[in-house]
Amino acid sequence: MPAPGQSEAVELDVSGRTVRISSPDRVYFSARGETKLDLARYYLSVGDGIVRALRERPCMLHRFPRGVDGDKVHQKRLPPGAPAWIETVRVDFPSGRHADELCVTELASVIWAVQMSTVEFHPWNSRRVDVERPDEWRIDIDPMPECSFARVRRVAHAAHEVLDELGVVGWPKTSGGSGLHVYVRIEPRWGFGDVRRAALAFAREVEHRVPADATTTWWRKDRDPGKAFVDYNQNARDHTIASAYSVRGIKEGTVSAPVGWEELDDVVPRELTIATMSDRYARLGDLHAGIDETAFSLEPLLEWAQRDRLEVPGESD
Repeated sequence: MPAPGQSEAVELDVSGRTVRISSPDRVYFSARGETKLDLARYYLSVGDGIVRALRERPCMLHRFPRGVDGDKVHQKRLPPGAPAWIETVRVDFPSGRHADELCVTELASVIWAVQMSTVEFHPWNSRRVDVERPDEWRIDIDPMPECSFARVRRVAHAAHEVLDELGVVGWPKTSGGSGLHVYVRIEPRWGFGDVRRAALAFAREVEHRVPADATTTWWRKDRDPGKAFVDYNQNARDHTIASAYSVRGIKEGTVSAPVGWEELDDVVPRELTIATMSDRYARLGDLHAGIDETAFSLEPLLEWAQRDRLEVPGESD
C-alpha cells in the first residue's frame, strides 16, 4: 500500500517490458501541474525519437526526486536498483575513476529512468563501440543575457549557410531554453580534441559572417552580453547537453525539440513543451529520423584550423 497521501503505483507496458511508476500523481511541473506519470507518457509518445537521440551513448541523468521545483541530482553512475535488462557503458575519467552510465538501447530503459525521477537526458556525443571517438558534432548557439532570439536565429542561419557550403547536413533543435543546437553526424575517426578544434574553426567562420550577432570569445566575462556564443566547447570529452526530445528541468516543462530549418523564423521555443510535443510528434514524426543516414568528414574544418593555426582555449584533451 502507498503511504498516506500517495497514489497507487502504475504499471506501464513498454514494448513487452513492464515498468512500474511509483508516485504517479506527484507534480513535476508546477506551471501546469503535469505529473511524473505525464512525464512517462510524454516519453512514450516520442519513443522512437528519444531512443534515436540516446541510442548506445553514455548518458548522464538529471534527476528531480521532488519535481523540478526541488533539488536536482546529476547522476553519472546508473542509479541502484536497475533491472537486469538495463544496459550500461563504462567511461573512464582522468582521475582514474570510472562510471557505468546508462546506455539506452530501447524505450523501456528511458521509462525506467523516469521512474528513477529522471527528467533530463544528457548523452555523450560518442557511442559505446568507441567512447573516445565521437560520431556527433554539436553546434551550440548559446545566447548571452541580453541576446534576443532573433539574433540567435540569425546566427543559426549563418551556420546553415556554412554547412551547406561544406556539403554537410545539420539537424537543428531548440535547446529547451533560449538557444538553438545543430547536430551533425560525423565519421568516428577523430578524438575529442580534434572535434573541438574543427568546431572552433566552424564557429570562427560563423562569427566572421555575422560579427554583430555571434561571438567565440572564450571567457564569459569578456563576451558581449548582447551576442550569441557559438559554443564549440560542448564537443569536449564528458561535456553533455540535453538530447533531442529531452524535457528540461523547469516548471514549464519545455522540450529540446527538433525543428525544420524552414521553421526557424517562426518557432517559439517556450511553446514546445510536454503539453504540446506529443501532438506535434504525432503530426510530424521525428524530424531527426534521417540523422544517421550519412556521416560527414571533419577534414575540411581541420584544414581550416591548421590554416588559421587555431589553438583551442582550455585545451586539455
